Amino acid sequence: MSDILLNIEHLSIDFKNEKSYKTIIKNISYQVYKNEIVGIVGESGSGKSVSSLAILGLLPKRISKITSGSITFNNQDLTQLNSKQFQTIRGQKIAMIFQEPMSSLNPSMTCGKQVEEILFKHTTLTKKQVKAETLFLLEKVKLPNPERVYKAYPHEISGGQKQRVMIAMAIACKPQLLIADEPTTALDVTVQKEIISLLKALQAETKMSIIFITHDLSLISEIANRVLVMYKGEIVEQNTVDTIFKHPEHSYTKALISSRPSLHVRLKTLPTITDVLNNTVSNTIITSDMRKVQHEKIYSKPPLLQVINLEKEYLSKSGFFAKAETFKAVNNVSFNVYEGETLGLVGESGCGKSTLGNAILLLDKATKGQILYKGQDITHLTKAETIAIRKDIQIIFQDPYASLNPRITIGNAIMEPMKVHKLYASEIERRDKTLEILNRVGLDDTAFNRYPHEFSGGQRQRIGIARTIALQPKLIVCDESVSALDISVQAQVLNLLNDLKDNFGFTYIFISHDLAVVKYMSDQLLVMSQGQIEELDDADIIYNTPKKAYTKKLINAIPKGL
Repeated sequence: MSDILLNIEHLSIDFKNEKSYKTIIKNISYQVYKNEIVGIVGESGSGKSVSSLAILGLLPKRISKITSGSITFNNQDLTQLNSKQFQTIRGQKIAMIFQEPMSSLNPSMTCGKQVEEILFKHTTLTKKQVKAETLFLLEKVKLPNPERVYKAYPHEISGGQKQRVMIAMAIACKPQLLIADEPTTALDVTVQKEIISLLKALQAETKMSIIFITHDLSLISEIANRVLVMYKGEIVEQNTVDTIFKHPEHSYTKALISSRPSLHVRLKTLPTITDVLNNTVSNTIITSDMRKVQHEKIYSKPPLLQVINLEKEYLSKSGFFAKAETFKAVNNVSFNVYEGETLGLVGESGCGKSTLGNAILLLDKATKGQILYKGQDITHLTKAETIAIRKDIQIIFQDPYASLNPRITIGNAIMEPMKVHKLYASEIERRDKTLEILNRVGLDDTAFNRYPHEFSGGQRQRIGIARTIALQPKLIVCDESVSALDISVQAQVLNLLNDLKDNFGFTYIFISHDLAVVKYMSDQLLVMSQGQIEELDDADIIYNTPKKAYTKKLINAIPKGL
């Protein structure tokens, strides 16, 4: 292996609590060599992002401090640099791709201008050269129609395209080290595969080094040369990808490998990290015969929801005086959902799955077709009727933090929809019911008076679920509701959803880009592409014998591990 580019030795970082400091990063040491991809894996709170932010001097100064160790980049100790000195390194020598491109990109600037900003800051190129270089970069990250993306605002392009813009910004100045912090977490499996391939191709071409941070070990196997496993602020294991997967030594590494839903065996309860560490994994399997009996029961009843020839059109304009063009986001879609069923809905970004979900939730009015709920067409309801039906058809959002009001306590956030729909006779009754629901989703009574920022991502998702089930709905649309969670937290939430379904008789439309998760959860599976249904059948049948090339592409894109 060639020279060391980055050398981290005995690094410890403390963060301020209410009164004192607590050690978050505990004496970690590792190297990144030139022309190498290093994977860092671990759950939220393991210290992956904190240690990478320290490399760029981006730790919040008022509440954190490096208490020991050094971060040496090109023989220069980065812990000794001031803010001005860091400005010559950030973006130019060390670049970073963040997890959430929507919050990392400026919504008021076009994508082209945001890439140009980096070039203007760090190069001496003319205005004309900067534009040409920006278009070249957008093309290099394989964005379709770079001219359109150059002029587009972030909200006008898909999640995968936004992430490509972020990569274009990161590689603009040809950095020696690229830190990719969960760059594919909320992306489709196919887009995820494309981003991984893109990063590998860029790395091979430019010989830059990459630190690739993720909570998904199987994803690491697709890109990294070496892997560091982090747990509670420490590196518990580091080795080559091959050795980590075939001969993991630490129990935590073994737990990470085993907590992802299997594509071949359907366990009744997914193992969590705690289960594996405590050796309490349940190996009860749901057999194909058990599924058959369950499906006969579900599909013998009339459908709860019928979607008939549904269409949703949008008008799009490329310029102020340009003629408006129609775009069909959902095109002549028909299917049924039965009481007690989980219907999985998969497809790439832009395939129409969320638009379809929004139409069913009456958040976005369908252009044509019918949506029958318990036999009644709900596409032409009055305002009062729409409010009434919303009690029965609810949603669990992808981002629980964005869907919770940061100024309202968790208890009030859950009681709010109860008041709107006039559930329960008094405030005391609503409070008691809220505490019961919080306990049901695995949170204790103290959560009632706390605020959203005081909880982890997995806990916030439980709060989102609690708020949804407070109305005792019949049909719940889960829109990418586990896509941004750690593998182990994802397992906990999926187990919770299945448990609630068994206890309350919920019916789910489970929207996700993660085919492994959808296959595990679903009875029937609906595959969408370009606004239309590609395949609709039993989830196991579609996975084992996909008929369409598009479905095969989705299945082949699932990270398999080694």
